[in-house]
Amino acid sequence: MKKKMLILGALLAGSLLSASLSAQVSAQPASGGETAPAGPRDQQAQRPNFLLIVADDLGWSDLGAFGGEIDTPNLDALALSGVRFTGFHTAPTCSPTRAMLLSGVDHHQAGIGTMAEALTPATAGRPGYEGYLNDRVASVAELLHQGGYRTVMSGKWHLGLTEERGPAARGFERSYALLQGLGNHFGEDQNKAWRKYDAAPTYRENGKVVSYPRGRYSADYFTDRLIGFLEEGAKDDRPFFAYLPYTAPHWPMQAPAEVIARYKGRYDEGYEALRAARLARQKELGLVPLDLQPHQWEGVKPWASLSPEEKAIEARKMEVYAAMVDRMDKNVGRVVETLKRLGKYEDTVILFLSDNGPEGNTIDAPFQVRGIENGNSRLGIDNSLGNIGTATSYVGYGAGWAQANSSPSWLVKGYPTEGGTRVTAFAAGRGVAGRRIARGYLNVADVAPTLLDLAGLTQPAAYKGREILPIQGRSIVPVLANEAAEVRKPSEPVGTELFFRRALRKGDWKAVYLPKSAGAYSRDGGAEGTWQLFNLAVDPAESKDLAAREPEKLRELVADWDAYAREKGVVVPAAR
Repeated sequence: MKKKMLILGALLAGSLLSASLSAQVSAQPASGGETAPAGPRDQQAQRPNFLLIVADDLGWSDLGAFGGEIDTPNLDALALSGVRFTGFHTAPTCSPTRAMLLSGVDHHQAGIGTMAEALTPATAGRPGYEGYLNDRVASVAELLHQGGYRTVMSGKWHLGLTEERGPAARGFERSYALLQGLGNHFGEDQNKAWRKYDAAPTYRENGKVVSYPRGRYSADYFTDRLIGFLEEGAKDDRPFFAYLPYTAPHWPMQAPAEVIARYKGRYDEGYEALRAARLARQKELGLVPLDLQPHQWEGVKPWASLSPEEKAIEARKMEVYAAMVDRMDKNVGRVVETLKRLGKYEDTVILFLSDNGPEGNTIDAPFQVRGIENGNSRLGIDNSLGNIGTATSYVGYGAGWAQANSSPSWLVKGYPTEGGTRVTAFAAGRGVAGRRIARGYLNVADVAPTLLDLAGLTQPAAYKGREILPIQGRSIVPVLANEAAEVRKPSEPVGTELFFRRALRKGDWKAVYLPKSAGAYSRDGGAEGTWQLFNLAVDPAESKDLAAREPEKLRELVADWDAYAREKGVVVPAAR
């Protein structure tokens, strides 16, 4: 008990202020500018700072601390000093995840029932399908800011394109943001050709539209801006919430040439060899069971069947991808060094996660933007072998590398399977009981309530005069304190849906439904519109469908998913 109290005391320093601070969050009017500290200077100093880092499309096994061979010493040091989560889950793609990350509310209710880019006549205009973070929720940045935190962000937003839906309007005092889901990592899409065809992404600085500095690498520049915001607030008495959502390693695969060169030849043996090596390393690290067999390959040509030219192109893509992860890691190191230089590191809780599983789609087909004929040539894109990785290339790395990187799980980004939703995640820093692995189920919606809990704040019933939905995630403070493995009971169902693909998790059981659709992966009827059932305790790779063997359990989980869909307002196709 004494140990528990000491750990919780470190995590919740300043918790005696909780009642008064909660009242201020509920009652204090929010403003567009600075908010006065919530209490005296010594009380403000007791509350932790937060650094929330999000990687874009990172594979489960990319980091060294999770079994990878890519050079990631800074992230590895943080992960190994803290707690690595092997059961942390997100939505299947980026903007739904970000909606839940910042609101703590299911994305179907927070405004991103589906990605804005995927809205159809059947979904557009429906409640929860606005295509931006809606007014039924308050972002954790808004609540922390109103509760006395300095809030800053730099990186990808993807939760609304207009000024009133951007980060400056949703609680961030200082922000530099890419509004869309992706951009050229060197800003090449800011040139006249991209603008002519209305294909250039939009950037906002503190709410105002600005141009991205062409030639600067995204991970470098986003880090520069965040460091600048941190330095500006060095003498601010308030604790800070810093949000750093990178666009790396999201396609297009691009990186500085000198970093790519470090990986030349590293992946010449192919994706099967990479998967085997990573899985062996995961077993050594204690991340997965020693007898675990990985998922089956889905829609992937055997490496041996590729021509020498095809192998060279595929290997090059993975070299560039590894360089992107490498460069992101170096920039995380820069942020950590800044926190140490400013004397803020010891008082900061750091949380790192990927927004979903790795991207498995083919991106390097003839490029079309908004129906542009001959899009590649018109936009100056050159995807030849010697040019892959430069600012004028535009490729992804495909299903083979993605499935190797999501191993041992099934499938990739876009799917509610483990490979699409179980992601690399860890916590480190102030008060985290570290040097361990936490294996319980956790959800991205748990981040917002955890930050509020650590800050000694509670969510109000209303924000800016409007009622807001109560947070649905759970504080994982007991997990950080090593007092619990998870924060949900085995009897509690957790639903998922995106692109009409569905899943329901309940304890160790998981039901998955993949509707029949063109281009979908099709293992054992998995894309034929049938529910499958898995016991993740004995089959974390989702390789053995138990639907026929356990029909009662399947019916139970399907009924739970139907209840979830009704509660959250999930739009489902009309029965045929």
